[in-house]
Amino acid sequence: MKPIRELAADLASGRTTSRVLLETCLANIFENGEGARAFRYVDPVKARAMADAMDALRAAGAPLSPFAGLPLSIKDLYDVHGEVTAAGSKALAEAPPAARDAPTIARMRQVGYVFVGRTNMVEFAYSGLGLNPHFGTPRSPWDRQTGRAPGGSSSGSAVSVADGMAAVTLGTDTGGSCRIPAAFCGITGYKPTAARVPLDGITPLSSSLDSAGPLGASVDCCAIVDAILAGEPVRDLTPIHAKGLRFAIPKTLVFEDVDATVAACFDRTIARLRDAGVRIDEIGFEVLGELPSINAKGGLAASEAFAYHHALLAEKGALYDPRVGERIKKGALQSAADYIAITRARRRIIAEADRLTAPYDAVLTPTVAIIPPTLKELEDDETYFRLNALVLRNTSVANFLDRCAISIPCHRVGDAPVGLSLMGRRGGDHALFDAAVTVETILAG
Repeated sequence: MKPIRELAADLASGRTTSRVLLETCLANIFENGEGARAFRYVDPVKARAMADAMDALRAAGAPLSPFAGLPLSIKDLYDVHGEVTAAGSKALAEAPPAARDAPTIARMRQVGYVFVGRTNMVEFAYSGLGLNPHFGTPRSPWDRQTGRAPGGSSSGSAVSVADGMAAVTLGTDTGGSCRIPAAFCGITGYKPTAARVPLDGITPLSSSLDSAGPLGASVDCCAIVDAILAGEPVRDLTPIHAKGLRFAIPKTLVFEDVDATVAACFDRTIARLRDAGVRIDEIGFEVLGELPSINAKGGLAASEAFAYHHALLAEKGALYDPRVGERIKKGALQSAADYIAITRARRRIIAEADRLTAPYDAVLTPTVAIIPPTLKELEDDETYFRLNALVLRNTSVANFLDRCAISIPCHRVGDAPVGLSLMGRRGGDHALFDAAVTVETILAG
């Protein structure tokens, strides 16, 4: 679909209607072979009623948000009144329906978005590859005949936008779960500074690392939805002159085991930015080298996930994807002293990273070190866990440092999808969006 600001203009001018947009989405869901894997739940009757209501209000001249009537898909972690929040798991399939909307959902509803359905995801959001053995795995749009991983955990969310099943979507991001699937599916994904967007009514993975953000067709799409989720006014992005931007590229950790396709694409992208006048420095960023040892026992995610899941695991552990359940159980191996040591190390590393990157508008890396792996090769457990760690490595830096970050597609049309990551400062979300739209414009030129 078009970027949502263009769709909003079409709605305002009468060139289209909410019902027409929704029917396009529903046709793509039910006629596209990925629809059944990308979505866990779709209620066409309810969605059509919402779309028709927006069209009637607009026809009557009611004061509406310009985005009222746009079709939105929602990751199966968010509470929507009257729907079961199953988090991609059979263990919660019989949970009671949500009694109320999550605050983020309430904000999207207030603006007038039409809820298309709940998207499939990695069970309990605990993987970066996007596989779900319970309900199927939607395939990346690239090389679909072979069948490649969509990225996770917001797998169905990313595919829903890439395949025109929604105009924009809501995901969550604990270690890259918005940005990895965006990179693997050739769209844009955003991780906000976590404190900006409320997490109430969203099934948690790690209270220290979780964030909630959008995936969309462009930087502007993500900025619009991010503002709504954060309860802020939607603003026009302000591109920065290329010569006014200064970026850093870390030499530590983030380029280890990067495949040739990603490396070549990243190098081309950096060359284009430099040719446009952007100043880009390579920096050591040695503290990143500490992260593998700090998180060797599963880190904050495993410890905090186990705290949330231990009772459910005891009751319904046989219903979990074994690859997810076993990783969560690693949290039991951490002592209180281990947990405290990680939190102390995190504070120290955040302070050092803030000092080191203070002169820069963003830190640039490949979003993911590899192109989407085939689903066939991920049938092997050793390969699955090795590649899962690799795809999460670069993106998880922003979560550990409590920063905002965005993935922008930077590959050539027809090539394997590759994402360019821009990591901003803590609380610097507006500045990051302005820098990102500048980069997006340069790469589109």
